[in-house]
Amino acid sequence: MSEPDSSGTEGHVVSAAVMADTHGAHNVMTPGAEQALAPEVDAEPITQPGLDVAPVGRARRRDLAVAGDRWIARVLRGGAVVSGGMFVVSLGLEALPQSENVHVAIDLLRKGAASLLLVTPVARLAVAGTLLGLKGEWRYTIIAAGVLGLLAIAVGAGIQA
Repeated sequence: MSEPDSSGTEGHVVSAAVMADTHGAHNVMTPGAEQALAPEVDAEPITQPGLDVAPVGRARRRDLAVAGDRWIARVLRGGAVVSGGMFVVSLGLEALPQSENVHVAIDLLRKGAASLLLVTPVARLAVAGTLLGLKGEWRYTIIAAGVLGLLAIAVGAGIQA
């Protein structure tokens, strides 16, 4: 925005940071001042050297990581959807006439749904460990295998008890 000087003509350009009025005059926006403050810019984007293109290896690793995340999401989503579907079907079976076969089917569906819901995070751990092992992340793969081994021992000990 421009401030008029004492002769009434436009003087120096005042930035937005210096908008305080120290002489008692009011800051007035003059027509065409927007053009002086914001010159027209070319449509070409501004780039910095060295940031133009990511290295091919880094882009490939990022793509593999995204693909791994998708597989993990599919496992979790699939387990939740199938388990929820089994619960809904068991609720729908309650509308049928009560018989021993219906009770057995309801019981099997609910136990299966609960078991699937509990096993889904274990499957996620197995998928994540495998995918990270394929990427060379051996430390995480060994930890995932250790956790899965401890779970197998716990389940085996629980079944025998």
